[in-house]
Amino acid sequence: MTTISGIINKGIINSEIQYKRLAYIATNAANYNTYGYRTVRFEQILDENGILTGVERSDFTPGGIQRTARDLDVAIEGTGFIPVTSVNGEVAYTRDGVFKINKDGYIVTNDDYLVGDGIQVPVNYDNLQISADGTVEVFADDGSEREILGKIPLVNFLNPEGLKRGDNNKFYLTAESGEPVLLKKHDRFKQGSVEMTNLDLRTEANSILRLNASMLASFKIMQTVNDMYQKTIRLAQ
Repeated sequence: MTTISGIINKGIINSEIQYKRLAYIATNAANYNTYGYRTVRFEQILDENGILTGVERSDFTPGGIQRTARDLDVAIEGTGFIPVTSVNGEVAYTRDGVFKINKDGYIVTNDDYLVGDGIQVPVNYDNLQISADGTVEVFADDGSEREILGKIPLVNFLNPEGLKRGDNNKFYLTAESGEPVLLKKHDRFKQGSVEMTNLDLRTEANSILRLNASMLASFKIMQTVNDMYQKTIRLAQ
């Protein structure tokens, strides 16, 4: 039997889920200019009792590539993640290839995570090149000597959607994602470029419009139930 309190409870739960979905859409929009950002989908599920639940999913579709001509910018063409390590030894995975050189000469992320196993660049060099397979090399000031410094690793996961999303465009290993698999032979790195977000603003705008209509309908039902509840109270007095 459906009761007024049951309808109110269902309306509150469903409204909270819709607000949560709106928050995910807002987060996506706020990261439109974040390099390598992966769009978050919040999929709503309606159960047999008419109550909404939601599941968070990350969209790992590759974004567009933008040329920057900066030596330490690296885009990934296709699938894969770059392993990076914090100062505390915590390993994360990212597609944001906007790197820099820290005070010790190592290639790091913008928030100082070490790239790969540690690639140290000498103080005096003429040119830094990153090959499509991730090999990093420099030339001496006079251009006469070439030195290979290391290799930026690239890994894949059996189930990337199982990765745990962290701060600053990073992901972390979980039991659902499986262990990382090192790609030994590939040509997916593109130096002097960055990967843009895979966010489609048109899709997000359409989602907001549909969500707005759904929320308005929910509020109207809640208002109708509230009016009925108030009338019942007045009749009982």
